[in-house]
Amino acid sequence: MAPHERLTWGRTIGFGAQHVVAMFGATFVFPVLMGLDPNLAIMVSGGATILFLLVVQGKIPSYLGSSASFVSAVTAIRAGGGDTATVTGAILVSGAVLAIVGLVVHFAGPGVVQRLLPPVLSGAVVLLIGFNLAPVVAETYWPQDQWTALLTMIIVVAGSVLLPGFWGRIAVFLGLAGGYLLSWAFDVLLGPITAPGSDGVVSTHPRVDLSGVADAAWFGLPEVHAPSFSASAIIVVLPAVIALLAENTGHVKAVEEMTGTDLQGSLGRAVFADGFATTLSSALGGPPTTTYAENIGVMAATRVYSTAAYWVAALVAIGFGLCPKFGAIVAAVPGGVLGGITVVLYGMVGLLGVKIWVQNRVDFADPVNLLPVAAGVIAGIGGVSLTFTPSLSLSGISLGTLIVLIGYHLLRAFAPARD
Repeated sequence: MAPHERLTWGRTIGFGAQHVVAMFGATFVFPVLMGLDPNLAIMVSGGATILFLLVVQGKIPSYLGSSASFVSAVTAIRAGGGDTATVTGAILVSGAVLAIVGLVVHFAGPGVVQRLLPPVLSGAVVLLIGFNLAPVVAETYWPQDQWTALLTMIIVVAGSVLLPGFWGRIAVFLGLAGGYLLSWAFDVLLGPITAPGSDGVVSTHPRVDLSGVADAAWFGLPEVHAPSFSASAIIVVLPAVIALLAENTGHVKAVEEMTGTDLQGSLGRAVFADGFATTLSSALGGPPTTTYAENIGVMAATRVYSTAAYWVAALVAIGFGLCPKFGAIVAAVPGGVLGGITVVLYGMVGLLGVKIWVQNRVDFADPVNLLPVAAGVIAGIGGVSLTFTPSLSLSGISLGTLIVLIGYHLLRAFAPARD
């Protein structure tokens, strides 16, 4: 069924509900990891999806959920003393840059992406973004409850591989729900746990604390706030724009292959819509957005590409965002559960970079490809820093990305021709 075709209302609502479940786990997990309001994230994801469908003129069926590509940068900003306003200000600037890139792609043609960001570069940046998060799992989430983390990880991995079709595609959500139930059962059977909390302080406490749920209202607007801007925070976050550009390009190609239509002329619109949605979301205090592979997977399984189902999913998400009690339940997700989920998700983000290399047959026998990527990856993952002034330094993903980008293009420009 093509994007412009329509099912009966009953079936449209049913397929829309599937899209809600598919995007659900990641869309509220990533804001939690970034210290942002999951209720607001769910609500703005619905609004962002509607905006996306309008901008692409209904030609690209896709859901815009919370992006994982900014988690490591946000973690670095908060570790350096940045608050939520600083985080969302940096994300806002990144969204605006992505929107400008979308306009350039729209008017200059999709070939400009390939010239500026060939697969060797986009793959390296995506790999950096994922693997740079490994210490967050090891030092923050996993120690809060190692056994629940291990069991949650097993549920996600086994569910993704062993469960059929749609159920395998929502394995993250199933892992989240299963880990939540396991934590509650361990509290009942074993009592409180003595372990670090989210602040790193060791104490004896229950794994699941639902005290905030009873006090939360059933209906209400999420709390919004204005962003603030810091040059150092913006520099840390900007490399994620490359990851979003790579994600959007890949997802448009996937939809193009599934629907059998030429969508390259709409790529610029898709990138612009994602950037504009990210800008609006962060202006309210929400997370960055991106097109979701989970929902593309639902389309691949059902072969239903009607954009009407995405309108239904977006409206349902807005409804969830208006329920503070739901947000309180999300905020109570135990740290051990997040540990089990993030150890898989962060690794998957990093390996998407490797997938870009493999699919495009990147030649690492060519030193122009090999050497800047080798240096940038080690600098980024290892936490190498370059200090200019007491208030301005580059490290982690931002430094690694600059080494890869500048090193590659300079070497490509001046390297002698190879036989």
